[in-house]
Amino acid sequence: MIYPKKNSFIKWFFDGYIDHIVKMNFFSIDFNQIDIDTSRSILLLANHYSWWDGFILYTLNKRLFNKKFHIMILEENSNKVSFFKYLGAFSVKKESRDMVASLNYAASLLNDPGNLVLIFPQGSIYSNFVEKVKFEKGSYKIMIKATAKFSLVYAACFTENFQNKKPSLNIHLILHKQVTGMQNLEESYQDFYQHARAKQTAKII
Repeated sequence: MIYPKKNSFIKWFFDGYIDHIVKMNFFSIDFNQIDIDTSRSILLLANHYSWWDGFILYTLNKRLFNKKFHIMILEENSNKVSFFKYLGAFSVKKESRDMVASLNYAASLLNDPGNLVLIFPQGSIYSNFVEKVKFEKGSYKIMIKATAKFSLVYAACFTENFQNKKPSLNIHLILHKQVTGMQNLEESYQDFYQHARAKQTAKII
């Protein structure tokens, strides 16, 4: 498992770099406001559809939640984007003994109310407009391992160009109640995602 590393200078540099590339490549970033209990950590579950996802939600955290950002990424991707460990990334390796360590680490992060932990429950990249978001089991295991209360937030991200050369990014958010099982978690996210997807496709320019 690859753990996050602290380096103030590297974090400062790439924090500015992410701001720059996001502004250069997107026409706008829009999201709805949600009320968050600042005394709780945040578990953020989001759809995974592009290379941009981690950078996009890193930017969202800065603009809305202002928590210490952490993201679970596949170990092979962690090696490709090695600097992300200085921005809170930690790795998971599927079908390995290290996977348990990764899940335990993610759960432990939720015990600190200053933290945000981002998980992509699909485990792989899928189309931006899939009809069904299928979850792997890791996200629910993290939830039941966490000993502290946390806020469960769902995010659904969509990009559209419409009349602009650069795409606009729309992030739909909802604060969700705690769920009672893996199936309930997947179904509740699916309901939210379908609503967000219908809202997105109904946009008029």
